[in-house]
Amino acid sequence: MAALNIDGLADIIIVDGGSKDGSLELSFLKQMGVRDLLLKTGPGKLSAQLRCAYAYALDQGYEGIVTIDGNDKDDPEAIPRFIDMLARGFDFVQASRFVKGGVAENTPASRDLAIRFIHAPMLSLFSGFRWTDTTQGFRAYSRKLLLDPAVAPFRDVFMSYELLAYLSYRAPKLAYRCVEIPTVRRYPKGEVPTKISAFKGNLAVLATLFRACFGRYNPTKSTRTGG
Repeated sequence: MAALNIDGLADIIIVDGGSKDGSLELSFLKQMGVRDLLLKTGPGKLSAQLRCAYAYALDQGYEGIVTIDGNDKDDPEAIPRFIDMLARGFDFVQASRFVKGGVAENTPASRDLAIRFIHAPMLSLFSGFRWTDTTQGFRAYSRKLLLDPAVAPFRDVFMSYELLAYLSYRAPKLAYRCVEIPTVRRYPKGEVPTKISAFKGNLAVLATLFRACFGRYNPTKSTRTGG
């Protein structure tokens, strides 16, 4: 992002869940154009970190949020296109390596098959919007979507990977403007950098998918009214 001068287009905020590799050294982050660093110290994994990011950005008055994983698999050159789509009125912009113009390099075969033939098709069927790439976190959301009480993303039910599947299901169901844009996603050769274990982790992702598709994460009436 520093090489692409992304900090000239958007404020860069890092949300960290406990890194111990020295990547959070403040002078380095400042040199790289990072505006703020948020440290999640409470329970939870990805969804808890995302809630921290959403809450902070909304509190700061941002009208849109672009999220990208910190594992160096996504090419940040696409970030300006996410910003453009938000400016054009879209509420949910999803990166896709599978649409025309997208690039998928070294994607593990098991993951490729699961996304193409299970995860994306199920979310497409149940949400009413044709998705092709639904497991990655390279996305953008409008302020309006995240603040909608019918979406209600700031609930403790979202602790692990639930938010990714839930928002892909919920946004189209509520008639928000959604779109996929082509991006590059490269896995390094050799060991795959992921926190999802081969069996237990993937089983949990599938369970989350089914819960999202059958409305298990939808807010109740009392949640929407603050009761």
